[in-house]
Amino acid sequence: MIVMKFGGTSVGGAAAIRQVVEVVRGQLPLRPVVVVSAHAGVTDALQAVARTAAAEEAAIDAIIERHQQILVGLQLDERLLDAELADLRDLARGVRLLGEASAKITDAVLSFGERLSARVVAAALTAKGIEATAVDAFAAGMVTDSSFGRARPVPDDGRMLRYLDEVTGVPVVTGFLGADQDGNITTLGRNGSDYSAALIGVAIAATEIQIWKDVDGVHTADPRLVPDARPIPTMGFEDIANLASFGSKVLHPAAMVPAMQHGIRIRVRNTLSPEAPGTTIEATVDDALPAVRAIAHRTSVALVSVRSHRLLPQHAFLARIFAELHEMECDVGPVAVGEAAVTIAIDDANVGRIAASLASLGDVQIASERAVVGVIGDAAVLENGGIADVLKEMVGADISVRCAGLGALGSTVSVAVAAERLTETVRLLHSRFFPG
Repeated sequence: MIVMKFGGTSVGGAAAIRQVVEVVRGQLPLRPVVVVSAHAGVTDALQAVARTAAAEEAAIDAIIERHQQILVGLQLDERLLDAELADLRDLARGVRLLGEASAKITDAVLSFGERLSARVVAAALTAKGIEATAVDAFAAGMVTDSSFGRARPVPDDGRMLRYLDEVTGVPVVTGFLGADQDGNITTLGRNGSDYSAALIGVAIAATEIQIWKDVDGVHTADPRLVPDARPIPTMGFEDIANLASFGSKVLHPAAMVPAMQHGIRIRVRNTLSPEAPGTTIEATVDDALPAVRAIAHRTSVALVSVRSHRLLPQHAFLARIFAELHEMECDVGPVAVGEAAVTIAIDDANVGRIAASLASLGDVQIASERAVVGVIGDAAVLENGGIADVLKEMVGADISVRCAGLGALGSTVSVAVAAERLTETVRLLHSRFFPG
């Protein structure tokens, strides 16, 4: 058995879903379990509905119209989603009356994206002669804790396999969703459908987890910045984890953990070019792989520097810094540490609240409009002059850097640069490590 996960753009409209149907048809001998995201843009629209000010009839009408257009485009019964859409309208009305949406209610609202999408894709498959059934993940046994918005699954005891074994035809399962012990719907966090696919892959002992997107696998750099970036045939789990740490959206970082622990390979493939091999991600990689795997980057970054004015011991100062970051659930990286100072790279959107929180610990300085660029590869090679190679290129191009350093495991070299020099930096490093 295999798992085939299709992202929002892959199920974004009638034409895209027709392509998904043919991709699934080609994999039927492998007994696929299909996992789907919401149609592209729908989760954002539902998030707006969950905010009281936007929970107006017009917002719901737009979501309903979007799904009805997809049904018409696929020549499916226009009443297919009536029950779910009525439930969504009732829930939105409740949000409006209450004046606010709790985290629990927000998860319930967001769940409709995947629930609607799964029913559309299952009906599209059936209409083309491929028997299929829509499955809500929470009904199939995806049990989580009650951390609404970022729920974490509890161990599976075989319940998902038992449920899916009884499903008629191809199961089309909602990604991103679960339910807590009390039956309340939860979400696994934005872009969590990859994680759902991995958990289901483990539950059914899949031989392979396929992540279908609108790109030909993972590239040596972002093709939007580097037109001659190349698809990477094979990568290790650590390589993908490093890419994710730089903000890559190719694969959700949490998805790798279950697959890695159970030795299930992951393949990233292109829905629009199903004949392309894509990228295979495995626990062990070929020794013949290049020393540098890829050039990664993060945009919309700010550097926040905090200098202690209380002469705290370094360990106490750092402990308090990271306690504050933990409290605000703020991811950071890279980090540069001095005797009584620390500089962290964070997303621009978090700057205001982070700076205010850290002000009690020292003098805070902010450098906005920055980007982080990383060279990802074999630790044994990067540890032996990797930083020197990168900095030499930066000096030659007169590009100022901050927070330059080797990652904790030795498999990344990262630098922070001015946002306006991002494209130049990525192209420069790509040409250095991927000549020709």
